Amino acid sequence: MIVGVPREIKQDEYRVGMLPVGAYELTRAGHSVLIEQGAGLGSGITDEQYSENGAEIVASVADLFAQADLIVKVKEPQAAEFARLRPGQVLFTYFHFAASEELTRNFLATGATAVAYETLRGPKGDLPCLTPMSEVAGRMSIQEGAKYLERPQEGRGILLGGVPGVPPAHITIFGGGVVGTNAARIAAGFRADINILDINVDRLRYLDDIMPANVNTLFSDRHNIRDQLQRADLVIGAVLIEGARAPRLVTRDDLKLMKPGAVIIDVAIDQGGCVETARPTTHSHPTYIVDHIVHYCVTNMPGAVGRTSTYALCNVTLPYVLRIAAHGLDAAAARDPAFANAINAVSGRLTNKAVADTFGLPFTAYP
Repeated sequence: MIVGVPREIKQDEYRVGMLPVGAYELTRAGHSVLIEQGAGLGSGITDEQYSENGAEIVASVADLFAQADLIVKVKEPQAAEFARLRPGQVLFTYFHFAASEELTRNFLATGATAVAYETLRGPKGDLPCLTPMSEVAGRMSIQEGAKYLERPQEGRGILLGGVPGVPPAHITIFGGGVVGTNAARIAAGFRADINILDINVDRLRYLDDIMPANVNTLFSDRHNIRDQLQRADLVIGAVLIEGARAPRLVTRDDLKLMKPGAVIIDVAIDQGGCVETARPTTHSHPTYIVDHIVHYCVTNMPGAVGRTSTYALCNVTLPYVLRIAAHGLDAAAARDPAFANAINAVSGRLTNKAVADTFGLPFTAYP
């Protein structure tokens, strides 16, 4: 099989879909690996490191797409890439279809096959390809929140940990999953005052057991959400419904409850966001203000720490790339029904029910 790894062209994206060891393992197994020239530079990986491990460096991205049977990326296809995809070609990347009907329809029109990192299930029912980037985004959310709470960034001028005689920041985290847990751990180290809200009581019990004393848990209902918004200096949106649009927990009217200069970091923005006033932003222009509240809604947060993120992501994606290359997609999915959950679209057919329901599009079960 010919595996192609293009350079990411989404704005401010510095990750790459494969490490040199991936090229080594694939070529050792008899496959061909095409790497677009300069694809790894944002993660500190040179073309020479790829070529030394068996990859062919390709100057033309058009040639790479034309030759490759399997394309391995990090982010969803951009406008310039749709025309390069062809029927039968497999694209293995993050899609987050539920956040964009335009993306969904444009991809279906290509006839290519979408294998989505974010819906790939592991043997224990977990989401192994989503987990490492959720860990990164959760930890980043606190360092970004700390920065934008500073007054020069139009925040409240709050130090997360406070100082003796001055209380710490109050941080509200919506969602006790991987993002929320990692955010809480980092925030706890800053000695902030933290509340995690979730609708899963068993998860809240677990978090209550493992978290430090400055992290408290609350059931996520409308009363508690509004109460927390009134108290919060920093709000982290960390909710996830697999494959579907994020639930809308905070309305525009709710912003009136918040303190001027408070900060919202909506990590769920790549699934549409859990705040009504959230809209996608970039690392170049990460924030905007609505009703005196600072919004940070970067859709590819881990892209800013490309080296860390690339290594964390490729550690978990490579075994699946090897599996697809060795057996073909259909055989790989037949061997592992949980892996089949990652196949979101095939030959113009939408095979992810949550996405189909989000946009009212026809659903066809895979295969």
